[in-house]
Amino acid sequence: MNSTIELLKSHRSIRKFTDQKISREMLLELIRAGQAAATSSHVQAYTLIHVNDPGNREMIAELAGGQSYIATASDFLVFCADMKRPTEASERTGANVVRGMTEQLLVATVDTALMAQNVAIAAESEGLGICYIGGIRNNPQEISDLLRLPEHVYPVFGMCLGYPAHEPDVKPRLPVEAILKEDYYTDDSELVAAFDDAMQAYYGKRRGGNKDTNWSKNLEPLFDSKLRAHMREFLTKRGFEMK
Repeated sequence: MNSTIELLKSHRSIRKFTDQKISREMLLELIRAGQAAATSSHVQAYTLIHVNDPGNREMIAELAGGQSYIATASDFLVFCADMKRPTEASERTGANVVRGMTEQLLVATVDTALMAQNVAIAAESEGLGICYIGGIRNNPQEISDLLRLPEHVYPVFGMCLGYPAHEPDVKPRLPVEAILKEDYYTDDSELVAAFDDAMQAYYGKRRGGNKDTNWSKNLEPLFDSKLRAHMREFLTKRGFEMK
């Protein structure tokens, strides 16, 4: 297997960082690598906010659910889906621009995710660690106000970057047979049950070994309490009306 595939398969979320700082030039190179990602119709519908201010980092850490590593990482980026730049650029050519379409929200969000994953892979190839911060969406309005985000821009997630101060295990993934289906969607409940057993064993052996759970049980908050029901109203107010 080539080194790129091995790198991709070795991803871990890093939440403890050394005091070593990422050089400015390396950070810019990571961003340039991010820009090389696929983008729908070359729209490049994203903006990154590099949060340097320590007070703002502490505030975001709290708003994102008390994730202290936001403040301790060498660098912290907020990846924003941005339809302001492309719509205004199109408008300046005389186009009759229609805003607020669901497709525009999808394009901007997908573009942002693709760009961010390129940044993540580039960072890991340089021996850095990263951690995505979806908790940004816990309080998206407060974070938008803090970062002075204009209409038609919203924060999708954050990313901590830095030099790892720990070596967590690689977390198992679903078997490829569960997510790769030939021609038609087929039932995968038996594969999921086997994966739950594997994850139960993984958590039992992981450092500390004090977590008694599996994959299916870990999904509960996403469908029970961690619903972020505020997101639709928030996105509508940002100009993403989902028409």
